[in-house]
Formats: sequence, structure tokens, C-alpha cells
Amino acid sequence: MPKTSKVKKKVNKIKTKKVVKSKEIKKGPIKISKNYTPKDTEKYMCEKHKVYFRIKLQEWRKELVKANNEALYNGGMDDNSISADIVDQASSYTDKNVEMKAINRQIKLISEIDKALIRIKDQTYGFCLDTAEPIGLKRLMARPVAKYTIAAQEKHEKNEKVHADD
Repeated sequence: MPKTSKVKKKVNKIKTKKVVKSKEIKKGPIKISKNYTPKDTEKYMCEKHKVYFRIKLQEWRKELVKANNEALYNGGMDDNSISADIVDQASSYTDKNVEMKAINRQIKLISEIDKALIRIKDQTYGFCLDTAEPIGLKRLMARPVAKYTIAAQEKHEKNEKVHADD
């Protein structure tokens, strides 16, 4: 069974069940003000929270794509690689290498944002992929692409370090 469907089942058990009347009319999309901030007093991952984080993730993604496009298409125009001075060539190569690493990190982050947007759509956003426990608003505000609770994240990092040492 895929990991996301397991998490979905766990999340559905954790969430309170909603009683829906058979002839209930669906309301339109929820709108939030620009200065809205999710609060702990609201039900965790209510529609307002999901809308807030979806907007935040979409704007972040848009900024990253714009920055990457500018770096790729406008940044590399002053090319010193044709210079006769070998020091200038080496410096230019190093600068481009650093810039490409930054772009690659941003591309990975865009991918993580896309995955977070999918989790919002399939109702698993805000819940740990390992334990299905709520990740917490403060953590999501700081890192909207967070997939794990702090304890689960530490466990994953510890496992990565152990396997990296092998």
C-alpha cells in the first residue's frame, strides 16, 4: 500500500468525523484576508488553514521560479571564460558553479512545494507522513513544506547520518 494512502487513513481516524446532511449545499471557496494568520484556537487544518498555506506555497513557488529564470537567462551573460587570464576564467567557473548549485537547490525546493500542494489537495497536509500526528502550525509557518513532526524529522536525520557513515 502506498505511503500516502496509509497516512490518509490515519489522518481520517484522527480528524473528527463530520456529519453531512444529504441535501447540504456546498459553500463556495473560502476567502481569507491578506493579513490572516492561522491561530491555534481554530480547528487544526480547517479550510482557512489550507487556503492560507496553499496561497503561501503558491506565492513562494512563483518567487522561486522567477528568481531561477532571472538567474538562468540574465545572470550568465557577462562571460569571462573567453578571457585570456586563467585566474579570471577560474573565478568565472567557480561563480557559475556556485550559482548552478543554488539553482539546483531551488529546483528541489520547488518540487517539495509541488508535493506540499498535492498533500493539501489530498487532505494529508499538516500531518506527519510517518505518524499522522499534526505537525503544528508554528512549524508549518516556519517551514511550509514540512512533512514530519520535529521528532520524526530528527529520527529521519539520524537515520540518514547513520547510513551516510556506512
